[in-house]
Amino acid sequence: MLTRRHIRAKVMQSLYAFHQGSKDSMQAEEKFLKKSTEEMYNLFLLDFELLVSIRDYADDYFKIAKKKFLATEEEKNPNKKFINNQLLKRISDSAAISNLVEDRKLTHWKRDDEYPKLIWDKILESDLYADYILAETSSFKEDKEFIVDVFKLIIAPNEDLYDYYEDQNLTWIDDFPIVNTTFLKFLQKQKESDEVITVPRLYKNVEDENFAKELFTKTLLANDQLTEITKNKTPNWDQDRIADIDSILIKMALCEFLKFPSIPVRVTINEYLELAKEYSTPKSSTFINGVLDTVSKEYQTNGKINKIGRGLM
Repeated sequence: MLTRRHIRAKVMQSLYAFHQGSKDSMQAEEKFLKKSTEEMYNLFLLDFELLVSIRDYADDYFKIAKKKFLATEEEKNPNKKFINNQLLKRISDSAAISNLVEDRKLTHWKRDDEYPKLIWDKILESDLYADYILAETSSFKEDKEFIVDVFKLIIAPNEDLYDYYEDQNLTWIDDFPIVNTTFLKFLQKQKESDEVITVPRLYKNVEDENFAKELFTKTLLANDQLTEITKNKTPNWDQDRIADIDSILIKMALCEFLKFPSIPVRVTINEYLELAKEYSTPKSSTFINGVLDTVSKEYQTNGKINKIGRGLM
């Protein structure tokens, strides 16, 4: 689930928290890094569980409407295309998802069931839903496109849901856009031939998990050295004028130059420029690019950067 860019962003957040004095030690911050990435995965799983809960609520909604004393013909014979949506049913029937949700004790939508109800009401009153149930034919492709649109247009931008997540976990606000994008891509990749849901793991492999821990630890342990390098390459800048996030991103990139021989220099620079665009000031990416470009060229010339493998410079 987590890409290397996501991992770098989580490490950046943990380093920022450490330097702001919110933690007592490197070990405590390392635990925070691990916990915050696990919480990010929980948020991802909650998107699955929210869809399941919305489907369950919709099913109850139709059953209750059918029992009304003066039920209309439409209420007596409701269109259950939403309930029978093939992708939604596949998610609801997934033992892998339900086991992960149960193991992690993610009871949010049982405890706070007004949110699935709120989203179902939004779906029910939408033109998207009206158009969907009007179509006489049904296919996996159509069902998938509908769920993708529901998530993209109704669930992800819902402000009440955003406020709820903010109240539940402060780190989720930073994670919210990343998780929503990741979840949307996951839905879009589903194929009719897949038959069952394969839930992505938090880390793609052990190497990525180790990368998260090592990048955090190595950057923090080399802080004084990296600070000195930064000062030498920004002589006309008062260090207090450099944004904290910019300083952290530069140090992380320098750490990758010097201590991660398998990562190409250009990959490192590109990754941190993208993070700067997302997390820092409008001019930060230009500033960071200037510093990293200067350092990389100088260090490659004098042999301080030693990359393993072909084409890694």
